[in-house]
Amino acid sequence: MSTTTADMTDLFVIGGGVNGCGIARDAAGRGLSVTLAEQGDLAQGTSSASTKMFHGGLRYLEYFEFHLVREALQERETLLVAMPHISWPMRFVLPYSPGMRFESDTPTSRLLGFVMPWMKGRRPAWLIRLGLFLYDTLGGRKILPGTRRLDLKTDPAGRWLQPGFGRAWEYSDCWVQDSRLVVLNARDAGARGARILTRTKVISARRTAAHWEITTEGPRGRETHLARALVNAGGPWVGEVIRDVAHITSTEGVRLVRGSHIVTRRLYDHDRAYFFQGTDGRIIFAIPYEDDFTLIGTTDKDHQGSPADVRCTDEERDYLCAFASRYFAKPVTPDDVVWSYSGVRPLYNDGAKSATAATREYVLSLDTGADHRAPPLLNVFGGKITTYRRLAENALAKLAPFFPQAGADWTARVALPGGDFPHDGVADQVARLKAGFPFLTHAHAARLIRTYGTEAAEMLAGASRHEDLGPDFGATLSGAEVNWLITREYAREAADILWRRTRLGLHMTKDQITALEAFMAKAAQHRLPENEGTARPGIGRCEGCA
Repeated sequence: MSTTTADMTDLFVIGGGVNGCGIARDAAGRGLSVTLAEQGDLAQGTSSASTKMFHGGLRYLEYFEFHLVREALQERETLLVAMPHISWPMRFVLPYSPGMRFESDTPTSRLLGFVMPWMKGRRPAWLIRLGLFLYDTLGGRKILPGTRRLDLKTDPAGRWLQPGFGRAWEYSDCWVQDSRLVVLNARDAGARGARILTRTKVISARRTAAHWEITTEGPRGRETHLARALVNAGGPWVGEVIRDVAHITSTEGVRLVRGSHIVTRRLYDHDRAYFFQGTDGRIIFAIPYEDDFTLIGTTDKDHQGSPADVRCTDEERDYLCAFASRYFAKPVTPDDVVWSYSGVRPLYNDGAKSATAATREYVLSLDTGADHRAPPLLNVFGGKITTYRRLAENALAKLAPFFPQAGADWTARVALPGGDFPHDGVADQVARLKAGFPFLTHAHAARLIRTYGTEAAEMLAGASRHEDLGPDFGATLSGAEVNWLITREYAREAADILWRRTRLGLHMTKDQITALEAFMAKAAQHRLPENEGTARPGIGRCEGCA
């Protein structure tokens, strides 16, 4: 197989998850040349398998991780302003009963057990309220409403719960479409000059005295890339990249923790989420999902084996059902589950006794060789989706000495593609789209705005009736939208669209999915091999399919 050699680039990023794409976007916006390689689809791993929240991590307060919580709380509103189409505020209901007992070995529980031994196994109401007070104040909240107390006997949220829960607190966090967040960061990086290579595996990285030589295998065949610095944002594969790709000895590593979720038919009729505390010290969320469903998760289990071999086990499914059933008036059973998913979180291995206790703080480790003069390798360990932007800023700060020409920090509150409207302006955008395209139903227009924001009108340009949008695949997915996702958002297979660019796979029949697969197979025939893995306007459009 022949090998081609690309031009020198400043930064080569391994990994197309939220951290890799966030770093690529930040670096490209500073004027650096960037290449990013992802072995599969963007967000195909951990970054599309989250609980889909921008949140500070209320439970991390029990571990005294105040810095992590504060940084995440500050980022909630920063991110909300930059991407109002794919993220929005959500209220969470935390039910409380004085008789609740918890098996917990956190710094807070140990301190409480020492000072107030009679409280062992409890989270008293005052402790929860103190935590919520900190949650409201640590991040300098300005947009999101604060905590309030609920009477579950009169509030609609109590209707769906068992009668033993008489009171609750309601607090704020934010929802985010996680895999769209990744794709939009990749798109913005590409618009700023980065080269984004999907389905392109890095098979070796060799450090010379002056640069890195990175060999990839992908749709364009084998290529050698030259880079002044290498970023390892491989997520669960970060250790494998250090050991087997870069062949560097390191004592640092990741702890792979599996987080599983289940999706059921809608369990209640309001738009708030629930925060449930378990007797084992864990917490789970029950969240309105895709209009017709409820998302329940997550678990925390140490994961053995390959990160690619991950699924929600029957044990985890049953655990989540039983956990939720301790709160909901109507038990949740495995028969209620319509879909499940699981992701492996690459937490920094800090030696914690349990997966739950392992730190969620990210660690950026810079390797410059034994003489501290070699081309840099930046390894990214851990991280939360909420702090991905700050992680990217800190990554560029680590690399700053090697790139004095790079610009300053710039990403805070800068809109991602389609997000250039006020954070509370979704209803106005939906109305505007419907006015421009009267054949859209309100639900269809709302979905397009919640997916593409101001770019939805560009996607529909020239259409005066539904038929102008090409094939109707069901669930409001049209040929025009599919072509957009192919030419603008790196989609190559039906699964990219059904489970990452959107979650329309939950709403479509097998026959509809088969029709989409055939459409995309035909589209691939019209795409030149050298354009595989890249996305530029006009590339990959299947004119004959529309």
